[in-house]
Amino acid sequence: ATYKRADLLFSNLEKLKEIVDKGVQFVFAGKAHPQDKAGADLIRRIIEVSRMPEFIGSIIFIENYDMSVAKRLVKGVDLWLNLPTRPLEASGTSGEKAVLNGVVNFSVLDGWWAEGYKSEAGWALPKEAIYSSNECQNTYDAQMLYDIFLTQIIPTYYAQNENGISEKWCEMMKNTIADIAPHFTMKRQLDDYYAKFYSKMLVRRNLFEDNDALIAKKYSSWKNNVMRYWGDVQPVEFNCPHSEKEAMSVCDKFSLEVVLYVSELNPSEVGVELIMANKENEQIKTYTDVIPFELIETMGKTARYKVVLTAPVAGVHDYAIRVYPYCDLMPHRQDFPLVKWI
Repeated sequence: ATYKRADLLFSNLEKLKEIVDKGVQFVFAGKAHPQDKAGADLIRRIIEVSRMPEFIGSIIFIENYDMSVAKRLVKGVDLWLNLPTRPLEASGTSGEKAVLNGVVNFSVLDGWWAEGYKSEAGWALPKEAIYSSNECQNTYDAQMLYDIFLTQIIPTYYAQNENGISEKWCEMMKNTIADIAPHFTMKRQLDDYYAKFYSKMLVRRNLFEDNDALIAKKYSSWKNNVMRYWGDVQPVEFNCPHSEKEAMSVCDKFSLEVVLYVSELNPSEVGVELIMANKENEQIKTYTDVIPFELIETMGKTARYKVVLTAPVAGVHDYAIRVYPYCDLMPHRQDFPLVKWI
């Protein structure tokens, strides 16, 4: 797959030669779909480099990839190299299989490695991309790749004792098996499914079936009522600091108030929350906080909500206010995804 960037290793052939001259051999295996020209071109490039005189025997491509080849790879190599384009790595199950065999991983902090990485049991390229340009990012990642091989991986592997064994490398293999492998087994997967989904679904099913589905009918009736009046919900009043005119200290407290027209809905069943985020080039980069408002006053078909905040850090803060329906019977917000933004 092209997003795996298998050719990143070939960005600088002089640096690559410096690495293989120190006793490193790279083994590639894989297949491209017959209609995948980009994938086929990638394989062609690997074979092309492997046939260069300076890389013969150091760059290997194994043809006819299948389960048998995969089984030998995940238990027969010293280092598992994975260089996906961020954030395209769905999981990375090959690396998970490798750690179960004591293979040390070197990967981008994406997919499973973002959770599995331990500094004493492998190496990593940073999670966040620095450049918006793929070309610039690939160049940067390639340089980091070469540097980590030359300054960390190779010295660690070849720091051998009188018996020809690298004690540090063996320690990393043990850490891989002890600290990473147990968290990426089928047992962990089944435990997660049971604890996070199946057991909760069973409790909810029993709740909704009891007493001739009394709770289910109540929840359905509430949803129908909200759907009927949700279009009428709208802001009547909004009080907030005038950020363009007032500068505030980090320790200052400030309040925001929203008055909503809630029509025939119960004000306690309308939630309001503040969403704080960081923007870059008018695009939201990261969400920094979600803070709920408190219902402080009900006035007929309107209700007042308030939140009191302390500025978290210095700088400019972007925020928006989100209004959503709330009910104790909702298992999660996506079960009834109605929302309005102020």
